[in-house]
Amino acid sequence: MAEIVPLHQPSSPSGTHDRPRGTAPTTPRPAGLEPLWREAVGGVLRRARHDRGERLADTARRSGVSPQYLSEMERGLKEPSSEMLAAVAGALDLTLLDLAGAVAEQLRPAAPAAVVRAA
Repeated sequence: MAEIVPLHQPSSPSGTHDRPRGTAPTTPRPAGLEPLWREAVGGVLRRARHDRGERLADTARRSGVSPQYLSEMERGLKEPSSEMLAAVAGALDLTLLDLAGAVAEQLRPAAPAAVVRAA
């Protein structure tokens, strides 16, 4: 039978959560699990912004999102819509194809697994 992995643990003894309603937990994912799409996208967006030497507020202003929302996107706490992703990617001079390709490359294992073919 499969092991059940909880999404998050209550952070206080009363069983309530100390984070705002509707936000993702900030607890690191257990080792060995693939990152979530939102985490991988956020990392790519943050690296692209840093590579350009931009402040979060500058990219947020050009993309039309709040600095707080962009920060949450970069930290993998939000599941942004395709419109939000397109806006932020565009502000960073990336296409959605560039963004998706960079995320795919990040998620690709370091060493490709051997392919075993049936005879």
